[in-house]
Amino acid sequence: MRKTTYIPVALTVTAVMMTAACGGSQTAATTADSPSRSTAADSGTQPSQAGGLSVWKSDKLGAVMTDGAGFTLYRFDKDKARPSASNCTDACAATWPPVPAEGAKAAKGMDPKLLGSVKRADGTRQLTLAGWPLYRYAQDTAPRQTNGQGVGGTWFSAAPDGTKAKKAAEAAEEAEEAPAEEAAPGKLPALSTVEDQERGRIVRDGKGRTLYRFTKDTAWPMKSNCQGECLKLWKPAKPVDKKNVKGVDPKLLSTYDRPDGGKQLAIDCWPLYWYTGDEKPGDTNGHGVKGTWFTVRADGKLAK
Repeated sequence: MRKTTYIPVALTVTAVMMTAACGGSQTAATTADSPSRSTAADSGTQPSQAGGLSVWKSDKLGAVMTDGAGFTLYRFDKDKARPSASNCTDACAATWPPVPAEGAKAAKGMDPKLLGSVKRADGTRQLTLAGWPLYRYAQDTAPRQTNGQGVGGTWFSAAPDGTKAKKAAEAAEEAEEAPAEEAAPGKLPALSTVEDQERGRIVRDGKGRTLYRFTKDTAWPMKSNCQGECLKLWKPAKPVDKKNVKGVDPKLLSTYDRPDGGKQLAIDCWPLYWYTGDEKPGDTNGHGVKGTWFTVRADGKLAK
């Protein structure tokens, strides 16, 4: 059982030690040396090469680029197209395997000049589309799956011209902003607490959305076990400005680097989420879901 005793003269030292422990544990929780290709190969479904690309006409997402085997190709908002640069390495590349450039052929009807390559840190060459490095998603286990769409608010299926698949991007933006449309009057701090009749004071974000913890996550080492399908219902809370926090000790807050490349807010080393099933600010529909999701107190403990 972990306890932190705050002694007035040692507050700063204690906070630094706690943050270092979160960061150190987080690094230990990832497999930085794992080859990006091994994750895809271990699934037994995704090919090792891109092959002849094709375009999938999805009613939900619009025109989506796929590899020769029909697996969706993605782009990462934190990459760069001019000049091409990939910012997905190590654990991120295990979740998002870079698509090799060798042997790739343009899809019928697309401009072949849009295809290119970029040299990665490990010396391999990654396929690019209009300058954007392309990836598959390890959680896509069959052709034409799009489980990586909108993950972390930074990953999107690629359209034939290298832009984000338009319908996909619009859907993700609507999902992110939906709870904010009915935000409570007045401007809230980026993170604060609110009195709940059943559970006492619980944590909410700047849009008034209730924040939750997942009991299958770990704090020491800090790790999120909400991946793939889980992320369609539970969205990682974004890091906040510690100066814009009320009712929560800023020293308890830290940032978790997710395997998909996103950044997530953590309290006492526990990753935080908001629930898409909460229709308006103040809802707590996610509390108790599957016996693994619970609202959170200001000290990071579960509000059971």
